Amino acid sequence: MQSNKITESSSNYSDLEKMSTIEIIENMNNEDKKIADAVQKTLPIIIEMIDHIYPRFLAGGRLFYIGAGTSGRLGILDASEIPPTYGLPHDRVIGLIAGGDTAIRKSVEFAEDSPDLARKDLEKYKLNENDSVIGIAASGSTPYVIGGLEYANKVGAFTGGLTNNPNSLVAEAASLTVEVIVGPEFVTGSTRMKSGTSQKLVLNMISTALMIKIGRVKGNKMINMQLSNIKLVNRGINFLMDELNIEREEASLLIDKYGSVKEALSSKSNSNE
Repeated sequence: MQSNKITESSSNYSDLEKMSTIEIIENMNNEDKKIADAVQKTLPIIIEMIDHIYPRFLAGGRLFYIGAGTSGRLGILDASEIPPTYGLPHDRVIGLIAGGDTAIRKSVEFAEDSPDLARKDLEKYKLNENDSVIGIAASGSTPYVIGGLEYANKVGAFTGGLTNNPNSLVAEAASLTVEVIVGPEFVTGSTRMKSGTSQKLVLNMISTALMIKIGRVKGNKMINMQLSNIKLVNRGINFLMDELNIEREEASLLIDKYGSVKEALSSKSNSNE
């Protein structure tokens, strides 16, 4: 059962409107320093969650993030960065937000209050037992997220929660929940601040570890990234120069020929056999 929500507790600071600019910024920074320590305390659960998701994902399952408001947007952000960074199709890591795409930019009133909405959103993807669903909710009580997790449980998917309150309804609905207790927000109840930052850190860990484990990174390099602009093409050239110990001109020719760091590396490896 949900305990008193830490995310709704009063700020450690009063009379914010009377603070100077430097006081506002320094106090916010002091609060932000607490986030990494709070995340560190949850690392064993994050590791366990990744180890549940990994075999399902390796078998072709998908990873879904579901949330409302800031939490939903953070899930979409993490999911949207997987194809360009790691070269996976857009349908492997999917972010869903209460209210649909409109809610990415504009708040959709009361969308998060419907548990049935998440079920309908997930049904469109024919959710199955190989999939994993992570419900993100700072409060731990968002009906949209809870409804989605309950539906995912029924179809046999792995369910995870990511919240900023202990003993939440999300934790009751999920098989495993990461509870990052960052304490009161600088502006009371404004979970786009410390809570949102902590969620971003955890999602980075989950998706990055997953991409490394399935082989989308070589050494420390994103060899599967999409070469979709000049910056990324230059990065790919530099990767090849480092990995193959070749000059820039040769690396550039390989990128032009294969259009992929991974394919270029593979071609050189095969030619040397």
